[in-house]
Amino acid sequence: MEFTTVLFYVFAALLVISALRVITAPNPVQSALFLVLAFFNAAALWMLLQAEFLAILLVLVYVGAVMVLFLFVVMMLDINIDVLRRDFKRFVPVATIIGGIMVIEAALILWHGYAGIAEPVQAAATAQGWSNTRIIGKLIYTDYIFAFEVAGLVLLVAIIAALALTLKHGKDSKRQVVSDQLRVRAKDRVRIVKMSSEDAPEFDAAGDPSHDPAAPGNAGAGPVH
Repeated sequence: MEFTTVLFYVFAALLVISALRVITAPNPVQSALFLVLAFFNAAALWMLLQAEFLAILLVLVYVGAVMVLFLFVVMMLDINIDVLRRDFKRFVPVATIIGGIMVIEAALILWHGYAGIAEPVQAAATAQGWSNTRIIGKLIYTDYIFAFEVAGLVLLVAIIAALALTLKHGKDSKRQVVSDQLRVRAKDRVRIVKMSSEDAPEFDAAGDPSHDPAAPGNAGAGPVH
């Protein structure tokens, strides 16, 4: 057995174990760290398959950016672990069915992909003098362009759904409705009220206003001593 084959089985076993620990670890932070370990083992497998670009991309994007965000969110949120453990067994049957369907679909895709390739992609690219980055670009934008566009559409729907779930329309929160602002009319905002003018107050000989309680502007005024 070659040394690269031994490394493949070692990294594959570590990848499976760390993936299982992601869903069985009691602490969310530990689950995120096991996911980082799974990403590193997957990157090592890509390196063994001579796909250096995918390995570096997996480490930089997922481990360096996405997992840092996951850890930040998990550590900032106050997650009740007891509630998560209590409801874990209830979702095991559904999760098992969905996981089995995903494994079957992935196996069918891999079997169809390997069966449809007449010669290894790496060997054909080496013969033409291409790098693995150029190989990936050619495969994505020629042979798998439809699947690539569908994956982008699925991610777009997931982003829109996440934004829609985070929006809150409570009574305390104010939001701008542009359509209502465009339909507004002047008479709905401004109302002109017509009022009758008041009579001027009467003055006595000394020049002081009249202290007549009935005079305008002296309502409630008492006599002056």
